[in-house]
Amino acid sequence: MTSNQPPLWRRAVAELLGTSLLVMIVVGSGIAAQQLSPNDVGLQLLQNSTATVLGLTVLILVLGPVSGAHFNPAVTLADWILGRRSGSGLTLPELGTYAIAQTVGAISGSVAANAMFEVGTSISAKERATAGHLLGEVIATAGLILLIFALAATKRSALAAPAVGAYIGAAYWFTSSTSFANPAVTVGRIFSDTFAGIAPGSVPGFVIAQLIGAGIGLGLLLILFPAANRTADNVVLPHTERATP
Repeated sequence: MTSNQPPLWRRAVAELLGTSLLVMIVVGSGIAAQQLSPNDVGLQLLQNSTATVLGLTVLILVLGPVSGAHFNPAVTLADWILGRRSGSGLTLPELGTYAIAQTVGAISGSVAANAMFEVGTSISAKERATAGHLLGEVIATAGLILLIFALAATKRSALAAPAVGAYIGAAYWFTSSTSFANPAVTVGRIFSDTFAGIAPGSVPGFVIAQLIGAGIGLGLLLILFPAANRTADNVVLPHTERATP
């Protein structure tokens, strides 16, 4: 018996589906929050963050065994970079496939959320790229990368679903940007001019901040856990299937 990863097409479907559902949860719960609590932004954020925490945890549990449940090009890029150090992890074609699937999934999730609530799909006008928000994205993404890969390095990937969900839920509140921490989700949220939307002009700054944050997270990871590159295949969750001899 040997252990190997599911075929790339199956992993790509899992990444597309997972990222689509994640954005559906973020955007859909944001729209619902606006409708349920129109005069209380704090309550809207609480409703939005709670739905995201619970939904993300479930998505990682369901789809993690297929693709690792990255749902995030920053995580996928970090996995690829770490893998170059040990000859493991994703290949460059796999990196590209994951990123495309995640981005398409994110856009489709936004469109689907709009349709469910009978809100027309339109480009968001919500500008977010202030200096404080960009710093928030650097910090949020650095923490996310450090968390995910530290769990893998210490053989605690089984805790990834609740840990990542809890971190994102906390980062909704302790970062000024409400923790997008995900380039694909950032792009997807362009297509909903609602509570969770982001204007196209804010996206480049957010994505650059997220990539800087991912780099800082990797740097901290290698300082704290020098052998982390050996566990690139186990991010976010181990994703292997048994092949018959």
